[in-house]
Parts: sequence; C-alpha cells; structure tokens
Amino acid sequence: MESMPQAADLLEECNTLYGALQAVPDERWLQPTQFKGWTFDDVIGHLHMFDHAAALTLQGREVVQAFFAAIAAARANGLTLTAYTRQWLGGLRGQALLRRWHNFYHELAAEYARQDPKRRVAWGGPDMSVRSAISARQMETWSHGQAIFDSLGLERSESDRVRNIVMIGVNTFGWTFANRNLPVPQTLPHLRLVSPSGAVWEWGSPEQTDRVEGSAVEFCQVVAQTRNVADTGLRVVGDVAHRWMSIAQCFAGPPEEPPAPHTRRIAA
Repeated sequence: MESMPQAADLLEECNTLYGALQAVPDERWLQPTQFKGWTFDDVIGHLHMFDHAAALTLQGREVVQAFFAAIAAARANGLTLTAYTRQWLGGLRGQALLRRWHNFYHELAAEYARQDPKRRVAWGGPDMSVRSAISARQMETWSHGQAIFDSLGLERSESDRVRNIVMIGVNTFGWTFANRNLPVPQTLPHLRLVSPSGAVWEWGSPEQTDRVEGSAVEFCQVVAQTRNVADTGLRVVGDVAHRWMSIAQCFAGPPEEPPAPHTRRIAA
C-alpha cells in the first residue's frame, strides 16, 4: 500500500492553527471574525465537527449518511449550521474546545495514515478517495483558519503543503461552473504558480492564452474564497481565467459568493 503524506500535511496544518490559538484567552474567542461574523468558537467547532465526520467515513456509508441527515433535518427546521454546531458541541468552547480538537485531529491523521489512499468513502456529496477526503480536511482547516489569523493580525507561516489545496482548486475548475449551471469551459487556463519554497508549479498547456500566474498561496485564497482576487497579486489573463477567478469555489455545497474586495484582510 502506498504511503499517504496528505495525512501528515493535515496534522501540520492543524498544528499551525493550534499554535496561533494556544495563548488566546476564552473571552477573545467570542469576538466575531471577518468570515460571516463567525467567532473563534464557531471556526474551531466547525472544524472539529467535520473532522469527526471524516472519522465516521471510515465506519461506513450508513453512519456518514446519518450524520449529514441530522444536519439537514436541523436546517430544515430553521437552525443554522453554526447553531447546530454549538448544540453538537454541548457548550464546549474556548481553550477546552481547542484541546478537544487538538487531541481529535491527531487521532484522525493517524487513522487516515493507515488507510489505502485509493479506498473510496462516502461523504455529504459524491464519494471520494481517502486521499481526497483528508486533503479536503486540510483545505478546510487552512481556509477557515485564515479568519483566525486575520483577526489576530498574524501572517501565517506557509509551506509547500498548500499544493494539496492547489490541486483541489484545479480539480474543481469545471465543477465551479457546473455548480452555478453555467457552461463549463473546455480547457483549463494555464496555471504558473510560485510555491512558498520558491518552486514553480504548472498546470494546463503553456500555449493557452487564458492563464493565471503568481503566488500559489494567493491562488488558494481565491479558490477557497478567503480573499477576493482583486486583493491578490495574481495575474489573470483571458475571459475564461477571469470568469473562473471571479467565482472559483473549491469546496462542496451550493454556490457561494467570494468576499467583496477589501473585506478580508489581516487586522492592523
């Protein structure tokens, strides 16, 4: 069975966010972030609940479907996802929640590291491989974590593990359009991205007139909707590339609008 470095990447991603929160007092966890007004409790609670869901995928389809059915029923009764998450946590918050999340994501990464990366598992949407499932957990940790780093006025230390998030962004190119009932462009724009280490990563044909060039981290920020493309230094050329970057969405669910320009930034 091949190894799965993505499990280690998730662990490192979680540890980076955990380190930023270790000294943050409980009262600070109640302040809203720039992401939909979510508090730190909401962000970490959301990550913890869906880490729990990721662990359930290894137990079988019925268990996963029951988890998502409970969420759907609550939302049909008028409960928001954040309100449901707070109920699910049973009042756990602040540093106690941080410790619970910390312990659980270590268990999750260890369990996934033992899996066959090609094993198929159920989720709230289409089935996916174990490798894709754990990469999705890294993407969500990274993207939701951005709201916390922004609120704390911290520049996150990035690494080349963001390549996993870039790959999700590339793989959801067509889905971004299909999810909005828009015609799917036939060809992916050429991507030429510079990684945190300085390596150059490329996708698509260099002969493409449509292209996106620049920082791999900023590309991830756009596809994960933590930044508007106008707030990045990405060079976007061509109609298809511009349309993609204006609506890019690398996460599941109904279409979401990217943040408006200048609304998501590191706090002074």
